[in-house]
Amino acid sequence: MRTAYHDELAELRAALGAMCELSGVTMEHATRALLQADVDVADRLLEDRRQMEHYSAEAEEKAFKLLALQAPVAGELREVLTGLQIVADIDRMYALALHVAKVARLRHPAPALPEEVRGYFAEMGRLAVRLADGAREVLQTLDPQAALELDADDDAMDDLHRHLFSVLMDREWPHGVAAAVDVTLLGRYYERFADHAVAVGRRVVFQATGKTPEQFAE
Repeated sequence: MRTAYHDELAELRAALGAMCELSGVTMEHATRALLQADVDVADRLLEDRRQMEHYSAEAEEKAFKLLALQAPVAGELREVLTGLQIVADIDRMYALALHVAKVARLRHPAPALPEEVRGYFAEMGRLAVRLADGAREVLQTLDPQAALELDADDDAMDDLHRHLFSVLMDREWPHGVAAAVDVTLLGRYYERFADHAVAVGRRVVFQATGKTPEQFAE
């Protein structure tokens, strides 16, 4: 009976991993749409959300089934309940990736990004995808140390976001208010995407150890 239960827990982790992977792929494609002003890519992302809806519903169904039909002990209960929180984090990552695609779509046929900031967003997109991949991996391994290491990429994302803001505050900014608003919002989308990926890692630390990341790191 417990073997079957642990198999179902593994299936829940796999569903969460699939959600992470899709969020990362979506952000990768949304960044391409943004950098290349590719409206076709943006439209495809915005028109087909069924896969994430399927993964999300599947993960929630598995979690509720484990709670309703099994008798989880402390560590198992912790994993299931934290899994439900992780569903919400990954759903938000996916939504933020779609926000990036929406900006690319809204400004078509003009590019949404001035040349001065394109490099920032290329690197922020790369970090976002790496964070999604890292979150997916730690969901499978339940490695608390690897989960904590997601903070390094988040710190790099925060640094880029701060530097981006300094560009916007420059009195010589020549692109007007609308472009400044777009860049500000886009920077926030990438920053929040990273924050949610780190939140997944922090929840994995609690799943695996029963400790907060701060307690585990002591």
